[in-house]
Amino acid sequence: MMMDMMCKDLAKAGMSTMDMSLMEACLDACSACEQASIVCSVEMTSCAPACMNCAAMCHTMMSCMLRMQGMTRDVTMSMLDATMAMCQMCMDECMAEADGSEVCKMCAQSCKACMDACMALKDSMMKMA
Repeated sequence: MMMDMMCKDLAKAGMSTMDMSLMEACLDACSACEQASIVCSVEMTSCAPACMNCAAMCHTMMSCMLRMQGMTRDVTMSMLDATMAMCQMCMDECMAEADGSEVCKMCAQSCKACMDACMALKDSMMKMA
């Protein structure tokens, strides 16, 4: 039912040809990255600020994808770019700590997966008419 509602919102935003499987994968990856970043930030390593910012960006990206009213293709792609940039920063910070922390390593992997999912969705959107 939620995906049907999202399809209606996407049609209103002029993005009726959106690949819903890629959007769902991006939502899942953003959710996992948000959770991993929050867990990692509790470790109080030097990556904590980047992790909290990444969690906030992933949460914002999910909120925008779940509420497409007022969104356009260009705005959505800019949001995806911002999410990927924040994930890259978090991943870089966590990788610096990864040798001493399995949590940081897990967070970095989650950031990478989120970037990949965002890029796949953005690539798909670039092909939309």
